[in-house]
Formats: sequence, structure tokens, C-alpha cells
Amino acid sequence: MSHTEELIERRRAVVPRGVSQFAGDLSAVSGKGAKIIDADGREFIDFAGGIGVMNVGHSQQVVVDAIKAQVEKLTHTCIHVATYEPYVALCEKLVSILPHGDKTKVMLTNTGAEAVENAVKIARQATGRSAVMCYTEAFHGRTMMAMTLTSKAGYKVNCGPFAPEVYRLPYPNHYRYGDGLGMEAFVERELARFEAAFLNMVPAEHVAAVIIEPVQGEGGFVAAPFEYLQGLRRICDERGILLITDEVQSGFCRTGRWGAFQHAGITPDLSTWAKSMGAGLPIGCVMGRAEIMDAARPGTLGGTYGGNPVACAGSLAAIGVMEELDLNRRATEIGKHIMARLRNLPEKCSAVGEVRGLGAMIGIEFSYDRDPRKPAADLVADALKLCRGRGLLAIPAGTSANIIRILVPLVIETEDLDRGLGILEESILESARAHQVSG
Repeated sequence: MSHTEELIERRRAVVPRGVSQFAGDLSAVSGKGAKIIDADGREFIDFAGGIGVMNVGHSQQVVVDAIKAQVEKLTHTCIHVATYEPYVALCEKLVSILPHGDKTKVMLTNTGAEAVENAVKIARQATGRSAVMCYTEAFHGRTMMAMTLTSKAGYKVNCGPFAPEVYRLPYPNHYRYGDGLGMEAFVERELARFEAAFLNMVPAEHVAAVIIEPVQGEGGFVAAPFEYLQGLRRICDERGILLITDEVQSGFCRTGRWGAFQHAGITPDLSTWAKSMGAGLPIGCVMGRAEIMDAARPGTLGGTYGGNPVACAGSLAAIGVMEELDLNRRATEIGKHIMARLRNLPEKCSAVGEVRGLGAMIGIEFSYDRDPRKPAADLVADALKLCRGRGLLAIPAGTSANIIRILVPLVIETEDLDRGLGILEESILESARAHQVSG
């Protein structure tokens, strides 16, 4: 038995099966940059990035040094007990790079799901309304309100009853729901569908907020059309509804901007963040217009560990690396490079329905006969297994797990990126042949 197999057997003995695995044959002992090493010394190029967490790379030395220095000074006191510099400094930094209007305030959390929970809580207090609108294929977390907002039914079996006053509309996914319409007509129809919901689903005056991922993560790396986000901003303004953007997976340079919403030229009222914000440490936040954030009554927000000083120090260092290395520019370069390499993939494999994304957040959707109603999840699973055997770590996405997502650390060397893309394409085509899918 290998060291990896032994470790996985130990896991199965003590960790409940509800803590799922994308693959039951992987371990990790160390990582550096865009590579990880398993318990048997095998090296993998990392196209998963800890599910979008490692934008600055594994064991980034600047981050490691900041964490070590903070551990030696203060590991915890709780922001409710005493105010400490790293919490305040991080909030100041976040406000400077992601302003929400004239004055912005920030609440630090431990996770993205916790950020979502608090964003909804803040929106309800600020508006005096209770309803929240969300979308199909959405993923906002696994805590109770976040799970209610999450679309994938498989994550919710026997977990209810769920939070009330949540209403769901189709995400503006042109590939899946376009019905042959051009983009302009599609956006017009979907915005009309949103407004029609105030007549047949929930009155606008009952709606506190709408929450949307500008680029869906677990849902399949689908970017909402910029025109749709602009129209949604207009509707929210007209109806007194708060717009919440969930940037947990798309934030901190992943799409070539600090936040994906910036591509559309809009500003949300509230936004949620985590993952690469902490470079591997558990930290997230809710940001928003100051008057909205201050609408929450004292005592209704917070938690023992939110904004832990060590996590804050790591986050500040990670943001500094993003600025110093200009990872927004690098993400744009990486995204263009990947799209150029994969441009001809649909010609080589008829199961490739679409290669899409924004910046360095790229997804490849697989459907038999290129029919979105025929997801090729088995082909994807086999392709990813072949990738692992060849030294590439990649993971699926999508409600049916029929999308391969690419979330490379943004510090990846171009040579490793090309080698990984070569392994990925080779594995996809081999799996396609095994499933009798032609070019």
C-alpha cells in the first residue's frame, strides 16, 4: 500500500463520508507555486488551486513570513474583546481596492458561506424586507441560508427544512438557455423574466436583495453577460432592492480584476469574498456601502474567530503580492493563453459544447452531441483520472459534474501552464475515444 493509499484509508476510518472528495486517490504533503507534492513524492501541476484559493500560489514566501511574524505576536483575542491592528489594516486595504460608493465598510468572516449568511442578514435589516432572489446553478455555501441559496439539489438531500422567502430564477446562461437568441435579445428576455417575477413570484416591495455570482463557480464557470448585470443594477435601483455579488471564487485577480463585477462597470450594494483573499488561511468578508453595513444592529454581526489576526496578516500579505506581481494583468494573460490553446478543442472532440470563462477562470463543458441536456459527466471523470495519472490535478464543476474547471495559481510559469494544458487535452481526447466520441 502506498503512503497516499494509507493516508486515505486513515481518512475513511475517522472522517465522515459527507466530507466528499473529487478523487479518492490524491494526497498532498507540500506545495510551492503552482505545484503540489503527494505523500509518495509525486509532483502535480495544480489546475485546481485549492478550488480557487491559491491565486498567489502555494507557500508564497511573503505570506509565510507574515504569518510567522504575526503568530509570534498575537494569535487571537477576538475583535469583540479588543481591537487589533491587522483587522483594521485589512479592512482599510479592502476599502481602498474595492470601494462600494463614497464610503465603504467591511465585516471580516471565516468563510465565504459565513459572508453570504451575514450579507443576507445585513440586507434584511437595511431594507426591512425579507425575501431574497437567487439563481439556478448557484453555489453560495453549505450553511443553512447559504445552502438554501445554493441550487444543486445533491448538496441538500435530507437537510431541510430550508430558509423561507428565497426565490430562484434561471441564471443568464446563454449556452444552456439561449434558445437560439442573439445575446442582446437573450439579455432583454432574461431581464424581462426577472421583472415578471414581481408579478407572479414575489412582490418587489418584499424583496430585500438579489444575490448573483458574476461568474458562477460550482455552477460551471458561466459569466453573466455584462449587459445583464447592468440591467439588474438598474432594476434593483428602481425597486429599492439591494444587489449582492458573490465574488468568493471569482475575486482577487482571478478574472483580471479585483472583482468580476468590475468588468460590467457596476458597483454592488454588498459583496461577499473569501478563498484567495487568505492565500490558504480561513478568512472572508462582507463589504458594502457604509450606510447599509451600519444598518445592522450592534450584536447581530460577528463571531469568535472572524478576522483572526493571523489570517488577517496572511491576507494583507497576499494582497500585497497580488499588487506587486500585478496578478490582474497576469490573469488576463493566462486566460488569453488558455483560450488560444483550447480554441480548436471543439473541432477535435464533438462532446465539447463550450470553452468559456473570464480572465483565468476557464471552464470546458462536455455534452454528448453538444446538447446541454446530455451532460457527459462520465467522460469528464475518466479524463480527470487520466490527468492525475500524468501529473496534472484538475477538478470538475457543474450541477452534473460535466465541466472541467481551470483555476491555476496565477503565479504559474508559462512552461508549466503549457505542459498542463497538453496533459489536459491529451487526456480529454483519450477519454473521448474510449467513450466513442468522434472529432
